[in-house]
Amino acid sequence: MANLTPFTYRQGQSILHLLDVRCKFFMICLVSMSMLSAHLFACFFYFLILLFFFKKSGLNFFATMTSIKYFILLLFFIFIARALTVKGDILFSFYGMTITEQGLTEGFVVAFKFFLVMLTGLVFSSTTQPSSVKSAVQWFLKPIPFVLEKRVAVMISLALGFMPIIASQAQKISDAQKARCGDLQSNPVKKIIHLVLPLLRKTFLSADSLVLAMESRCYSDDRIDPAFMSSGKEIYFLAGSVVLSLSLVCL
Repeated sequence: MANLTPFTYRQGQSILHLLDVRCKFFMICLVSMSMLSAHLFACFFYFLILLFFFKKSGLNFFATMTSIKYFILLLFFIFIARALTVKGDILFSFYGMTITEQGLTEGFVVAFKFFLVMLTGLVFSSTTQPSSVKSAVQWFLKPIPFVLEKRVAVMISLALGFMPIIASQAQKISDAQKARCGDLQSNPVKKIIHLVLPLLRKTFLSADSLVLAMESRCYSDDRIDPAFMSSGKEIYFLAGSVVLSLSLVCL
């Protein structure tokens, strides 16, 4: 049995599970674009809303944070990079590098926004079946001329489907390195390299195996997609997402 990861779809009967996937796609796009100009207070407000939906989707917040620890490490590097490069009021300097007050503030806001986008994606992936994602992407792209909507939809659904596999393989590689005392390595850059290189190799091998499996089963783009299911409450969520987006922009 495959290990559950934060990206794995979980069966459930919550409102998020029953919500039309097209509605969820629209809300994610709208909120994500609104977050570009959001201030820190608005981001914290949205974070509280995400915590509520985290509980509704059946995810454990602290266990999820442990699973995405490498992504959080990446956010830390983004924060440091912003703190060192943004000009402003100097707080302290060392070896020719300066950290400014504006840099710390902007670095935290940028990293926090990336964090919120990740949490939004986790809630979406854990409450949405990959087959429904394919159908929704295909539905949105169908009116656009010169776009192979079926092929693009398959690519996106496969990318989402690979996230749990990549996360599971990363955990196995990390456990194998710990068993060989690899966690005693003090250089964080070397630790990341030793994790990323074998992870990329395993990911490419898995992709090759998937391609061969699809070809052996005579896969084609002309397939019967599952029908969209509606909970009847999509209009309330759409209205709420519009209000939330306006709040993110204006607060």
